[in-house]
Amino acid sequence: MDLDMNVTAPHSMGTTIIGVTYNGGVVLGADSRTSTGMYVANRASDKITQLTDNVYVCRSGSAADSQIVSDYVRYFLHQHTIQLGQPATVKVAANLIRLLSYNNKNMLQTGLIVGGWDKYEGGKIYGIPLGGTLIEQPFAIGGSGSSYLYGFFDQAWKEGMTKEEAEQLVVKAVSLAIARDGASGGVVRTVVINSDGVTRNFYPGDKLQLWHDELEPQNSLLDILNAPSPEPMNI
Repeated sequence: MDLDMNVTAPHSMGTTIIGVTYNGGVVLGADSRTSTGMYVANRASDKITQLTDNVYVCRSGSAADSQIVSDYVRYFLHQHTIQLGQPATVKVAANLIRLLSYNNKNMLQTGLIVGGWDKYEGGKIYGIPLGGTLIEQPFAIGGSGSSYLYGFFDQAWKEGMTKEEAEQLVVKAVSLAIARDGASGGVVRTVVINSDGVTRNFYPGDKLQLWHDELEPQNSLLDILNAPSPEPMNI
């Protein structure tokens, strides 16, 4: 068997990231699989990164590129907060990411979703796809799993959702993407941001709803091998 072991060749990278506004704040969600081609490099990574106390970013694409952009923006926002004596707004954070992404668009391979809450505009979601465009949206989806979710969000998203409805929508959407997209998987992490602060939630993979022809989670291959055989059909 001839295996191509060229580690310097381009690798496919996949993920599912989501940001949703609701009546009072935002909910961010992501899966936890970091893949390098067909290899799962990390099955429990955290793709929702804190920028300030009230602003977070969901990262997709190259893990290295998205992490360095997040690190730079976190540093700049810290300086910004010290100079102004108050927290940065969500729009300022999104514009900083847009500036870095656009000015380095030929070198970066990352798409980001910025979400947060501030006292001036409330909960806001901004999408910054490849190339550095800045788009304010009521909801944003990104990563390889997003291609399976556009129709679902067109049907399921609605104006003025409660916090519980928004979080349930995000978890359902990520679990749907995990079912269809081989590059998305693991657990579901969510971050809820509103005037009361930030709440992080964790949904284990074996507790997620199963879709279509997904198999029940198994602890071991032995569980499958030792499972009773189906009864023969009587003809």
